[in-house]
Amino acid sequence: MKKQKAPVKIIGERDIALNLSNPAHHSHIISIGKALSSPVRLNILNLLKTTPLSIQEIAAILSIPVSSTAAHIKCLEDARLVVTETQPGNHGSMRVCICSIQTFSLETFDSDLDVVDNTIVVDMPIGNYFQCQVEPTCGLADENGAIDTYDSPTSFYSPYRMKAQLLWFQQGFIEYRFQNLINPLLNLHEISFSMELCSEAPGYLEDWPSDITISVNGHEITTFCSPGDFGARRGRLTPAAWSNGRTQYGLLKTFSVREDGGYLDRRLVNPDLHIKDLELEKYPYISLIIAIKKDARYIGGINLFGEKYGDYPQGIIMNLIY
Repeated sequence: MKKQKAPVKIIGERDIALNLSNPAHHSHIISIGKALSSPVRLNILNLLKTTPLSIQEIAAILSIPVSSTAAHIKCLEDARLVVTETQPGNHGSMRVCICSIQTFSLETFDSDLDVVDNTIVVDMPIGNYFQCQVEPTCGLADENGAIDTYDSPTSFYSPYRMKAQLLWFQQGFIEYRFQNLINPLLNLHEISFSMELCSEAPGYLEDWPSDITISVNGHEITTFCSPGDFGARRGRLTPAAWSNGRTQYGLLKTFSVREDGGYLDRRLVNPDLHIKDLELEKYPYISLIIAIKKDARYIGGINLFGEKYGDYPQGIIMNLIY
């Protein structure tokens, strides 16, 4: 009887979002392009998207040499599309390959305030929040480490909070108010907010779910369940002053409202919310609230990353798409 493989725990980010305007992303874009240019590697990804397999199993299924299979896997690993892990086998341990992503997107808009193809883009620094109500564990950090005192909500009112590149709290909310730049003479098709975030655990825990609720102008778009607090590797931008054994990076998620509903990463999640419900013309600002509710199923906290921590060089990006 063939021994069943152990459950696989995916390590690292599951959603890859890259920006063509960011030179730091170019090498990753090139490696992904190379990885996806081979029909054999596409077949390998297709095999691995639901089932982890060893190199020998992949070679047997595709009828190609093991040496060629290993070379293809190396290319996919370089592009961060596949990871390999050691698992128990029939004769000791064996290396299995796992598809490590769910989605890949390539953005072409510029960061900072700009207009590209009828899109207004605003990058909000994470320390530039309007108000907050947070509970420990909580804190803020800049490139040199912690700002003020750990686990004290008073730190969120520090005059140095504007320099924050990482903030975290266990429960509560934080509100940002974006300048309302909507042109009433044009038909707004979509408003979206993208941010890098993850759960908040002691130190870090890859398996630490947290329900994070996103609201715009008082209307909930959706609650995203973050799978964990990621720290098994260093964030690609996380400064040296931030030590290992702590939160290092998050997942880049996009929350949108369109004419036909609310979206999470281009997937319809709230068909009852429409862009007209937000009454965007009513106020001189657009309110974004990020919350961990008291009645959430998973109260696992949140880490929110700025442009100098984590994997993505951005704060909270608002897109107004006409």
